Amino acid sequence: MTSTSVAIGAVGTRRRRSSRARTGGASGWVYLMATILVAVCIGPVLYVIIGGFRTNAQITLDPSGFPTPWVFENYGGVLVSSEFWVAMGNSTISAVATTVGAVTLGVMASYVIARYDFFGKGAMYSLFAAGLMFPATVAITPLYLLIRNLGLVNSLWGIILPQIAFALPTTIIILVPFLRAIPRELEEAASIDGTGRLGFFWRMVIPLSLPGVITVGILAFVTTWNGYILPLFILSDPGLFTLPLGVQNFASQYSVDTARVLAYTSLSMVPALIFFSLFEKRIVGGLTGAVKG
Repeated sequence: MTSTSVAIGAVGTRRRRSSRARTGGASGWVYLMATILVAVCIGPVLYVIIGGFRTNAQITLDPSGFPTPWVFENYGGVLVSSEFWVAMGNSTISAVATTVGAVTLGVMASYVIARYDFFGKGAMYSLFAAGLMFPATVAITPLYLLIRNLGLVNSLWGIILPQIAFALPTTIIILVPFLRAIPRELEEAASIDGTGRLGFFWRMVIPLSLPGVITVGILAFVTTWNGYILPLFILSDPGLFTLPLGVQNFASQYSVDTARVLAYTSLSMVPALIFFSLFEKRIVGGLTGAVKG
């Protein structure tokens, strides 16, 4: 081996080491920023959950401390109250009905946009895309007037139908790439075998686009579960309150009992947190497939 070869090898080794050092430094900063972001997001949630195991005296003396001792009466008092379970039932009905409606209508609309050519197809897709930039708070006044004219004020249907409408843009934007990615040859082969359009839709399209369907269903469920503005304007009967309104009503009744309010708040968050955690990989996989499509 000549001296020139040795020198070139040494330079290559130094470059690789330098590149690994830079990559390691960059990864360190990325992990540090990710850790800070996770702490900022999870910190308030943990504070609320742990605060429910404390007494009001403990919170007053040391707002950021741990329970000493741990008190379980706050959670027990909330769990035995009928108010909490009524709100839980209303939230469940609202979230499930909204999810079913948004997914059903979204899959059908996405199938037409993705698989058929017709006049105004691009404008329709653009209209749904524009819906992503149209928050419910902007439309709350005309929406309330419309719901009042339909006689749906102070009714769960008065929040379910608008929630389905607001969930459709996200549903369609995610599902259209999935349905577009299905090969045309597959549809032609199914047609040769005697399968009609509806049969192809139910037997082939739905199973192949299942990751996207699950993703939009989870997003619709969690968004509806945490919805506050629409139920606040539409519902006035405490017997119809969803959990976000239940938290507000409970906090106004027990404003001096901070520990019990924290317990109620944490229990109202638990179902959505569990649901989201269980299907986290499904959401990531579905969004990745939508981007690829």
